[in-house]
Amino acid sequence: MNDAEMQAMLIEYMGKGFLENIVALFKQEPGLMRFIPALIADEQVVVRLGATALVEELAGGFRLQLRTAVPGLVSLLEHENPTIRGDAVNLLGIIGDPSAREALRRLEGDAHAAVRLLAKEALQELDQ
Repeated sequence: MNDAEMQAMLIEYMGKGFLENIVALFKQEPGLMRFIPALIADEQVVVRLGATALVEELAGGFRLQLRTAVPGLVSLLEHENPTIRGDAVNLLGIIGDPSAREALRRLEGDAHAAVRLLAKEALQELDQ
């Protein structure tokens, strides 16, 4: 299965509510962490919520592997949709990778108050 097919499958299964299966798959194949940005950028709310739940579930024992998703999440901080920016900020805060600090600081001046607040909270999480 190529990356495009895997991404489509993950989005489809997350959209159908197969979160537990996806969590198990990511635990078995940590290389799949690279698809987290695609999940959080999907137009379906259920997929984005599932991606957040996935990262929250994996943050306990797979924090190092989750860092694979950081570059893609940082690139989403410039997305035109403030909801996507906010969701990416939230995941960066959960992952807690200090390499995202500068990108998060830039969002303290975002046009949307919710994104600014999330960036501030994510930066506080990085400081803990």
